[in-house]
Amino acid sequence: MSFFAIMLALLLEQARPLSRDNPVHAGIRAWTVSVRRNFDAGKEHHGWVAWGLAIVPPVLFTVGVYWLLMRWVGWPAAMLWNVVVLYVTLGFRQFSHHFTRIRDALESGDEHAAREALAEWQQVETTEVPRSEVVRHVIEYSALSAHRHVFGVLFWFAVLAALGLGPAGAVFYRLTEYLSRYWSRKSVAGAAPASERLQQSAKQAWLMVDWLPARMTALSFAIVGSFEEAIDGWRFHTKHFPNDNDGVILAATAGAINVRLGGSALKMREELKTAPIYDDEDAWQEPGVTPGREAELGHLRSVVGLVWRSVVVWMLLLALLSLARLLG
Repeated sequence: MSFFAIMLALLLEQARPLSRDNPVHAGIRAWTVSVRRNFDAGKEHHGWVAWGLAIVPPVLFTVGVYWLLMRWVGWPAAMLWNVVVLYVTLGFRQFSHHFTRIRDALESGDEHAAREALAEWQQVETTEVPRSEVVRHVIEYSALSAHRHVFGVLFWFAVLAALGLGPAGAVFYRLTEYLSRYWSRKSVAGAAPASERLQQSAKQAWLMVDWLPARMTALSFAIVGSFEEAIDGWRFHTKHFPNDNDGVILAATAGAINVRLGGSALKMREELKTAPIYDDEDAWQEPGVTPGREAELGHLRSVVGLVWRSVVVWMLLLALLSLARLLG
């Protein structure tokens, strides 16, 4: 059931992508704003209470509907519910239009339009960013977005679905990522920003929830790309940034397609910005920057191929696991 639900959701999302102003996402935004406004009192335990209240009710609702459908209607209805939830939480089209817009602008030679599209996507200043840096940032943000919108969702969906919790994992993962990002903003829907304690709680929860999925994504990139270089990049990065999930993904991406990464998407430590990170003979030469070729337009095609090949690997793995459960 999980395999076919994922396949149908991906096909549906490609054919008819979910609009940005859809009522589901608007409802989630309103819910998280309400929880923060009513339970964020500025203390550490209040932060975790608010985070739990924002996460648990939507997850319980998702599981409850799944169980009711399984019990009173049957597995076809339950699978349809899986498809609906995955359609809302999973998919390339939730970010790929940004990538396509920037790539098309670069291919046509319109670097100004590419910079504007990148600035709109990530809310950053790109006026003085050279072409190679635009390409590098697009690769970084695209790899991270593919992980957060596709592979991380697939991981938690598959894990909790195997435990009989239906699509709860997809909701749990996307909400955890959303809270860590949304509550970190300086202003939320015109209201006061979240307290520092609440932001810390959301970020710590996201770090723990994303730890294993990030490494599974990095491993899949290594398998379908240049394996040895990707693993070396992963190993070097983990040695110095053991808790940096995003950095693991980017280091593996850099090695898999032989591109130099390490911009704003690759989180840096302030104390390491003034000295080289590695002392080995074949070490990286700049702080936080991976080895590899300077980012070029061709690398955008490479990262697209890398992501889609990884999707195929994940789907084959899920198909084998589903077959094993049926035969077992």
